[in-house]
Amino acid sequence: MHRLVRPHRLALALALSLAACNTTQPELSSADDKASAEAGTADEARQAERAAQAAAISAADAAAAVDAAPAAASPRTDAYKQASQPRPRAEGLMARRSASSGNVAGHAVAPPPPAQVAQFAPPPMEAEAAAELDAISVTGSRIDEPALRYLQAAAPQSPANTEKYAHKDANPVHRTSEQPVSTFSIDVDTGSYSNVRRMLAQGVRPPADAIRTEEFLNYFDYGHPGPASPSTPFRVTTQLASAPWNSQRQLLMVGIKGYDVPKATLPPANLVFLLDTSGSMQDEDKLPLVKASLRQLVNQLRPQDRVSIVVYAGSAGLVLPPTSGEDKDAILGALDRLEAGGSTNGGDGIRLAYAMARQAFVEGGVNRVILATDGDFNVGTIDQNALETLVADQRKTGIALTTLGFGQGNYNDQLAERLADVGDGNHAYIDTEREARKVLVEEMGSTLMTIARDVKIQIEFNPAVVAEYRLIGYENRLLNREDFANDKVDAGDIGAGHEVTALYELTPVDSGAPRLSPLRYGGTAVASKDASTKAEVAHLRLRYKRPGEGSSRLIETPVLRSQLTATPGPSLRFASAVAAFADALRGGTNIGT
Repeated sequence: MHRLVRPHRLALALALSLAACNTTQPELSSADDKASAEAGTADEARQAERAAQAAAISAADAAAAVDAAPAAASPRTDAYKQASQPRPRAEGLMARRSASSGNVAGHAVAPPPPAQVAQFAPPPMEAEAAAELDAISVTGSRIDEPALRYLQAAAPQSPANTEKYAHKDANPVHRTSEQPVSTFSIDVDTGSYSNVRRMLAQGVRPPADAIRTEEFLNYFDYGHPGPASPSTPFRVTTQLASAPWNSQRQLLMVGIKGYDVPKATLPPANLVFLLDTSGSMQDEDKLPLVKASLRQLVNQLRPQDRVSIVVYAGSAGLVLPPTSGEDKDAILGALDRLEAGGSTNGGDGIRLAYAMARQAFVEGGVNRVILATDGDFNVGTIDQNALETLVADQRKTGIALTTLGFGQGNYNDQLAERLADVGDGNHAYIDTEREARKVLVEEMGSTLMTIARDVKIQIEFNPAVVAEYRLIGYENRLLNREDFANDKVDAGDIGAGHEVTALYELTPVDSGAPRLSPLRYGGTAVASKDASTKAEVAHLRLRYKRPGEGSSRLIETPVLRSQLTATPGPSLRFASAVAAFADALRGGTNIGT
């Protein structure tokens, strides 16, 4: 049977035919598939014919009812509205299309908010498409190709989510008798927390790889005591208490606080704003937010500071040569004129930015490139290893790199965070103007002035006291044991007033709470060499370099059993809550019940 119907009748016929379709029938995607579907048994063919006839009769009755109703402003518009309503087959099509586009590092991306779906309307159709729609015929239990194409075009779809996050497994539990030493580089980045906060505020479950626990911890201020004078750039403190998620285990908190330098006494700053103005930066939470954020920083500049602005899209360009911080109108005017468009040639932009930083280099001052981007480099030097080499080479000349992440959908967290690491800088994610103020105004002194370089922590646990331990976070900051004393190995930097917080979960000997099965051939006890070390839980060593020095200095302090308290203090209690929250978002495998 093959008959044509008017547009307003077509929608009803199409809807009823869809309802009569066998919902288990697979989609037809090739000539072979179609031939197989048509070669069914005679009984199946008779059933399909009866279903089609029933659908056509019902459609005719419904169409007659429509004819009897008051005429709408546009019959064709009515047909489009009817055709865009959810149908069993169309829903399956939408689900398959959604599942095939929009995964982040193996994690499903949430569908668009209901408001976006509710506001969806099919796009206007050109004359040719309208003619095709008029001529659609419903044959048996199948939809003709023109109807299928229209449904595919009309189905609301989420934009592909291409955000990138580096995968790191959580740190494992170590048996102290086998591996008593833990070594890692400090980290002052905070971008993971504000990025994940953005997702949660939108009702989206963040992918596990977006959560770096150390950046959650270091986002907050715990009130660690600082050094009394700048002769010692920072102070190290420790706290030990029962773990809140398992009273048989303990938490060791290591806190580092840098010497705070008043803003008025900061050395002159040579800053290069390297701004992504590619087409991907058009959204309100990208270039417009970049401009609003940097305006707050510009208002803090002093006459002795210098600012340059470099942009990159299809090619890199100099928007503002080195300009005194006193000339705020010129700097703000250059920012206001920026517009987004084109592809993203980040490699050329970075090279030009470093060239401007070298041109205005300040001996004894702060020399830093501040990169603001969604990280979507797609033209020029796009190989991440090549970019890392470029940034690392410039780091050796005294020019650091700070990365500021913006936007969503194509945010490349993996690249932005890594470039900051190799560039002796820090990485932050800015989702609001309030966050911009925190990063670029309240914490800018810490960001700009480095007081200690290549800071490394090494803790040796006493196997007579600690059976097992686990470092919470810092997975991408782990170092080999021999790296600790090797001054050629790069590590994290601490700025003026910066805080760094690290947590270890410990399982005491004879606690009855080990997580590792006993070894068949391993020893069950380790004797301490002398009575004095039985009082120690661990021994902490810290190495750092003063700016401009090539040799590291060593700080050592024991962690005593007498420090253990049944109830943690406010700072450790809050830090443990932050760590547990991060672990819960990653799957909750380490926080018990």
